[in-house]
Amino acid sequence: MNEASLFFEVDYYQINKSGMSVAGDVFLSTRSDDGSIVTVLADGLGSGIKANVLATLTAKMASVFVLNSMDIRKSAEIIIDTLPVCSERKIGYSTFTVARIEPDGNVHIIEYDNPGFIFLSTSGAKKINCERIDIKSSPVKKNFINYYTLRLERGDRLVFFSDGVTQAGMGCASTPLGWGSFNTCGYIENLVKTDPGIGAGKLSRSVVSQALAHDIYRAHDDITCEVICCREPRKLLLVTGPSMHPEKDREMSERIREFKGCRIICGGTTSQIVSRELDVEVQVDISKISRDIPPKSLMKGIDLVTEGILTLCRIAELLESGKFRNSDEVNAATEAIAIMMNNDIIYFLVGTRINEAHQDPSMPREIEIRRNIIKKIIYNLENKYLKKTELQFI
Repeated sequence: MNEASLFFEVDYYQINKSGMSVAGDVFLSTRSDDGSIVTVLADGLGSGIKANVLATLTAKMASVFVLNSMDIRKSAEIIIDTLPVCSERKIGYSTFTVARIEPDGNVHIIEYDNPGFIFLSTSGAKKINCERIDIKSSPVKKNFINYYTLRLERGDRLVFFSDGVTQAGMGCASTPLGWGSFNTCGYIENLVKTDPGIGAGKLSRSVVSQALAHDIYRAHDDITCEVICCREPRKLLLVTGPSMHPEKDREMSERIREFKGCRIICGGTTSQIVSRELDVEVQVDISKISRDIPPKSLMKGIDLVTEGILTLCRIAELLESGKFRNSDEVNAATEAIAIMMNNDIIYFLVGTRINEAHQDPSMPREIEIRRNIIKKIIYNLENKYLKKTELQFI
């Protein structure tokens, strides 16, 4: 297998316990300098602010330790010894699962008191043997961790979740002991069988939504699901702004037409250039009108056509905050983000001709020159969402 062709898509979805403003579950993901990906799912004891602080501390510690090449088993021992312990129940104030995915597909996983993860290959769920590691210095009742090693191949998936998933529906007639790991696994297998190309974001959201349904749509605990998909990278080309030299308009348009993957055009001038050069009609779509973001347009062969600066600013804002995950907002910016999240390598082709309208002092202060907005978008895509990007000015 060509290792360079592998891409590990990482995404998660989360719903807070009903009535809580923050979740006691925390998910972090980071890419190291050597290309490895480190993910942490921590579940703080209880719910709300206190649980969030403890889970955040756990996740940050684990992420830093593993990123700095500390053995993942040693990292877990230090975390367990460091975290405070409930004086009454003698249990740690946070459970956690840490995964390190290396560029060649080798995976190391440490699991401490979280529900067992699911390893789903193209042939279905597989059981992975674990090494039990005792922690002699631990002051808590459960003084061992589970250590797993496996190798991801193209089409494989790893699914991690907090006990808000497995305990969903507890006490109900149909699920008196909760949804449980076995039923959760069966649900995930059916989802993948029905939609073999389902991405990490859609799969994690489906699992959390089903768990919430078992809780009769009132979450009894924080519900979090993390998914890692191993696949050939999906590619997206985003083009915005006219080229510095008009004679390059044809070259830019041909690159859009010949690109193998999804295509987004941001900018009215840019879309008009492409329409002219490729002799393809562009029409404004007024079926969905947003108060803040100009409507998208329709062009044959292009997945999404949007206005330029305002839409790009909103994309940058939503990627920075992450609020698009639980937002009901539907407009050109959220559609663009949905396409970005479903792709792995994102190419940006940015025109460098300055549009004088954007230098108007009466325009909103947050509207910046196009290239700087794109750099913000790229930073968040790479660091928050582990996408790979390439930027070219034209």
